[in-house]
Amino acid sequence: MNNLSAIRSWFFIILSILVAMMLTILPLPFWAGWLRPLWVPAVVFYWALALPERFSIGAAWCVGILLDVLLGTLLGENGLGLMLAVFVISKLYTRIRLFPMWQQVAIMFMLSLCYLALLFWMQGLIGQPPLSWQFWVPAITTG
Repeated sequence: MNNLSAIRSWFFIILSILVAMMLTILPLPFWAGWLRPLWVPAVVFYWALALPERFSIGAAWCVGILLDVLLGTLLGENGLGLMLAVFVISKLYTRIRLFPMWQQVAIMFMLSLCYLALLFWMQGLIGQPPLSWQFWVPAITTG
């Protein structure tokens, strides 16, 4: 029975990540493109908080690499960002679970902001920094 439970949980984890990846590449009108939430990081943060024994830093790295391939970005950029965020969640998940909902939202906003800051830094290193303040808006919509 425990093996069936593990298979079922992995099925839902993979399915939710695939749906998040589809939502990430879903075309939006030009004016709404910068309002798109960070779907994949939000799902990864959720699973790292809900099932820390099943969804670990290595799983976050693999999802990040898949996201890099899907978006055509620098290989390892999203992997490193997701891995560091899941590391923070794995160290603090017992505390985060006890917080009220508004504090959990604030923590997810801060993790999204740190994730975007790491992406900003890495894109600056390769000479392609975002030129607009709209780069930071997805952290708000993700929270």
